[in-house]
Amino acid sequence: MARIGLISPESANPEVKEIYEKTLRGKPGNAQKALAHRPEMLKHFLSFYASVGRSLDRKLYELIYLRVSLINGCHYCAQHHMASSKRVGLAAEDWSALKAGDYSRYTEKERAALTYVEKLTRTPHDITDGDFVPLSKQFSEPEIVDIHLLAGLANLTNRFTAPLGLEVEFPEEKI
Repeated sequence: MARIGLISPESANPEVKEIYEKTLRGKPGNAQKALAHRPEMLKHFLSFYASVGRSLDRKLYELIYLRVSLINGCHYCAQHHMASSKRVGLAAEDWSALKAGDYSRYTEKERAALTYVEKLTRTPHDITDGDFVPLSKQFSEPEIVDIHLLAGLANLTNRFTAPLGLEVEFPEEKI
């Protein structure tokens, strides 16, 4: 159960109602309903969220977001990204592999990104030049920036949704 009130479409102020209708197509999730307490933050967050990771293949985007969320134990974000990952061909076997940290089923490029974001999530201050070698062989500098921001965005949303007790709004998947 959410630890703060969630702003429903019916109780939203005009600015939030407009964001719900135009940006979220009338379907705000619980994270957006919590952010709606700060309408300007909701507006800017949605814009930022939409821009991060766009230089990356959509499958890789989902793999990274899911892996970070699973490392952090964020049920809400993991469920949301398991649902969206289906659209890029990921399935229960992928979710299990990501949960276990087994990247053997993925391409060399995907493994490089997943290995890197795992270290970035677990021990960011231990990143070395050596950690960049496999990454820089597979990705351009703009893509590396996107990988960092995507891992950071996943960490941010994990730290926002889980402690607030936000519940998943749809039937959940099992890993």
